[in-house]
Amino acid sequence: MDSNKQMAELLFGSITKTPEDYEELYPERNLNEGAVVTRFAPSPTGFLHFGGLFASFIGKTAAKSTDGIFYLRIEDTDKKREVENGVSLIVKGFEDFGIEFDEGMHSETEEKGVYGPYTQSKRTEIYQAFVKALVEKGLAYPCFMTEDELAAIREKQEKEKLLPGIYGEFAKYRGITFEEAEKRIKNGDEYVVRLLSPGKEDSRIKFKDGIKGEIEMPENILDVVLLKKDGTPTYHFAHVVDDHLMRTTHVIRGDEWISSVPIHLQLFYLCGFKAPKYVHISPIMKEENGGKRKLSKRKDPEAAVSFYSEAGYPEGAVWEYMMTLANSNYEDWRLANPESSIDDFKFTFSKMSKAGALFDIVKLSDISKNYICKLSAEEVYDMVTDWAKENNERLYKLLCDDEEYAKAIFAIERGNAKPRKDIAKWSDVEEYVSYFYSELWDGKRDFADNLSKDDMIEIIEQYKDIYDENASAEEWFPQVREMAVKLGYAKAPKEYKKNPDDFKGHVGDVAGIIRSAVTGRRNTPDLYEILQTLGRDEVISRLDSAIEILKG
Repeated sequence: MDSNKQMAELLFGSITKTPEDYEELYPERNLNEGAVVTRFAPSPTGFLHFGGLFASFIGKTAAKSTDGIFYLRIEDTDKKREVENGVSLIVKGFEDFGIEFDEGMHSETEEKGVYGPYTQSKRTEIYQAFVKALVEKGLAYPCFMTEDELAAIREKQEKEKLLPGIYGEFAKYRGITFEEAEKRIKNGDEYVVRLLSPGKEDSRIKFKDGIKGEIEMPENILDVVLLKKDGTPTYHFAHVVDDHLMRTTHVIRGDEWISSVPIHLQLFYLCGFKAPKYVHISPIMKEENGGKRKLSKRKDPEAAVSFYSEAGYPEGAVWEYMMTLANSNYEDWRLANPESSIDDFKFTFSKMSKAGALFDIVKLSDISKNYICKLSAEEVYDMVTDWAKENNERLYKLLCDDEEYAKAIFAIERGNAKPRKDIAKWSDVEEYVSYFYSELWDGKRDFADNLSKDDMIEIIEQYKDIYDENASAEEWFPQVREMAVKLGYAKAPKEYKKNPDDFKGHVGDVAGIIRSAVTGRRNTPDLYEILQTLGRDEVISRLDSAIEILKG
């Protein structure tokens, strides 16, 4: 047995499966040519970031548009940073916005798909089999350097402004013999397993990024750690093995990983794998003090995906917004295809921003208003109650107590050519519907200040007399106009503007007093529909209470 194989058996004597065994266990996927297989691979270390949702949206869109596969892999090799129920929090964040995975983890313990386990901590033997193969080829070795030795190297490199890391003269154990390694291991010395990098300082690599285009970088010369002291892999090595065996075609991730590509491509090559295509997404940016910065977990509440689900932005609106961030030509396409499904849009990596898309909560709200205004009353009711069940118990109860009444409220000015855009998110709904419910409405009235109290009382009393709940929409306003003229108001704003001294005001002022008396507001959806929804008894009661308020 040669020395490399001896070393491999010394380090991995209990590992009996070979890379060939795993190639057979995880064969090439039977997919159409051009199908994208990609993944979201988070660590379960806290809340789902908007940038993570965005990257997953890109991955899901790319896979779906090519009849490919999008899967969730959990990279949990750093146990110190894990949070309780971290996987469930991630999955819940995606479920809230309709992103479903074709394969991978579905909870802390459940997964689906035949390329698992999809949790890295359960794949340790797989990684060790591939590292064993590298040791057998003389491409990896045990390194027994202590923390003090590593610190001394770091200090020297910083002082002399050298490339940080273990390479060349700093790779103390590159030529370690089997005998020395055996002796140290028997002595109980701790070690990591490092790559023996064949890289040269004057060599460069080129690769084509799906977004950034051609990138040229120095070749990797570092003897990076493959396995940590406890036998678990580093991100670098686990990513390479997992993406190969899970047959990933595209690695979609943040552009902070571009600097690691030379290491990853070298590892793919040394392991005998075909490298996937890399797609590096620029971070979501935010304007601040005339400049731009990254959307921050620490500074920005909107960085957490839970912000959007708690506020109640519909998943369809968030998808629309993310597509405007993803592809620069989407907004023009949407204007030309207002009724088409978002799935009909031809997404491409090349149309993504190289510099980083700019986050704009106002734009999200505008898109969400446009999205919600096109929904039917039934759809609004279903979505609001789903949201309120978890986020607003009082509203949930009111909506469920009388479903037909609630749907009638949401039907007001909905389904016409120019529907109103009052609701940007479901947390707006309680305020929007508050005057329809005694449990929500405080009864205060916001009357215009261009008429006297006596004039307002006169208008309300007269309207009480002529109010006809059976009048049609076509009949209602002419009745109000006729009453206004009798009380000394112009029948139209134009007429009042021509001769303001001849009138107390115009018919719009009269309708405005009725509106404030019944709803408490100066601006509402169609007043006729509101009156019909409230019903006669409630309308009369509100007119009476408005008179009492004005009389003091």
